[in-house]
Amino acid sequence: MSDVLHLSALLAHPENGGVRIVAGPAVAEWAGVVVETNEAALPADGAGRLAILTDLPPSRPWQQDALVRRTRDRGFRALAVPEADAFGSGTRALADRFGFSLLHVDRPMLLAKACWQLVESRDALTLGYVRKVAQSIEYHADGLPDLLRHLSSSVGHGIALIDAEGVLLEAGGRLTSEVHGAIDFAPWVDLTRIGAGTAASVRVDSPSREGLRLAFFGDGLDERQISALAVAAEVAMPAVAARILIDEVAEVSDASVSSGVLRDFVDLRGRPDPDVERRMLERGWRTTGYHLAFRMIGRSRVDALQLLRSVTAGLGRIAADSHATTSGRGVSGWLTFAEPPAPSQVERYIAALRDLHVHARRSFNIATAVGSLASGSAGLTSSLGEAADAARIAVNRSTTGWFVRVDGLGLEQLLLAWTGNDTFVPAARSLLAPLQTGGGELLTTLSAYLDHESAVAPTAAALGLHRNTVATRITRAQELLGVDMSDPEVRLALHLACRAVQPR
Repeated sequence: MSDVLHLSALLAHPENGGVRIVAGPAVAEWAGVVVETNEAALPADGAGRLAILTDLPPSRPWQQDALVRRTRDRGFRALAVPEADAFGSGTRALADRFGFSLLHVDRPMLLAKACWQLVESRDALTLGYVRKVAQSIEYHADGLPDLLRHLSSSVGHGIALIDAEGVLLEAGGRLTSEVHGAIDFAPWVDLTRIGAGTAASVRVDSPSREGLRLAFFGDGLDERQISALAVAAEVAMPAVAARILIDEVAEVSDASVSSGVLRDFVDLRGRPDPDVERRMLERGWRTTGYHLAFRMIGRSRVDALQLLRSVTAGLGRIAADSHATTSGRGVSGWLTFAEPPAPSQVERYIAALRDLHVHARRSFNIATAVGSLASGSAGLTSSLGEAADAARIAVNRSTTGWFVRVDGLGLEQLLLAWTGNDTFVPAARSLLAPLQTGGGELLTTLSAYLDHESAVAPTAAALGLHRNTVATRITRAQELLGVDMSDPEVRLALHLACRAVQPR
């Protein structure tokens, strides 16, 4: 029925004149509204409508009782009057017994206008919302959250930017999981009602981020309000989409700058540099104290900026000073502590980083590694380097859920991870190039020899060769490489180079 006026819709109206329930049912509907100065001017047949009186009511309790009784006897089902919240308990009990809605209103004419919009003029309600959206867009917004706050404040209802996973940003209220779960993401416009919760949402036409919707929401809204808010959402959506794009450009630029700062810091390898220190401090990155670094890298192609958003949100739930930025094909970050955390605390922080990894893996195919706790600028560099090396191991560690920590890895594993970087591999190939001739038999023999702890007999058995053949080849390899293999450090370097060139 287009002329039915719902109490819930009236209470949810952002400009309802300050109406409040004093007595009577919490859920009610009326056949319309009548506005008069006083009781005497009301029509004889209330016909199930709401009566709004603009004059002040009588002050004596018996007169207030009589006002409620006579209004109800005329066929009205509700009465809204100024200062009704001062009515006594007897009058309130009378209204409750009758099932009669007694309402207090601060501004009767504003309440009358709200009733008119809800009952008689849906277009006026829609145009009112649209006008407020347009006014909100004219205000300067510092970012998307600020824009949403402007829109919510002007329209008078909650607003949220959502995707299929949940609420990304909201202002003016909380969009419940029940209402979010009932929203249909397929159509351009969706009107949702579940229980008292309602939402009007529209698909966000953003070239950079798919699957977003903009939703106005509230409790108790009727079909007219929801339909009007849907139009308001359509009008607001282009401004929201533009703001998303503007913020993303700024976000990309900021991530690029922060990534560059971190790269310059790591390249110093603990050496002091006032300019880099200044740039670190400008970003709120402290190098003093104690640090626990982590590294997340893609096991397949990932959007590093999207990953950074997810990681940053997760770090906010960890009770520690935290920082993160994009780095190569992943994200690097760290936790900082003013005082050295106890071993049990370190374990809790590592568990929190594991939880962060598990959550991120729901959307990104990543591997994560955590460095060791270290202090100062050099310690931060060291922990970041350890995390980066260990992350290359984590990529192949399905048994640990693609999550490893340096404290749980052996020295050999870390050294082998280091050999996979872009600097070592070309150097290793260049070093071993003289052994690649003749089908590479010298390289194969040297690699097996080092794998068997520089023992000729086990190497010969593994390759199916005579011991003299192995010894001759090893001597020839030393001559071609110009190295002394009696030096343990030389053997380690050659062993790592062989592993890098001939990975197992």
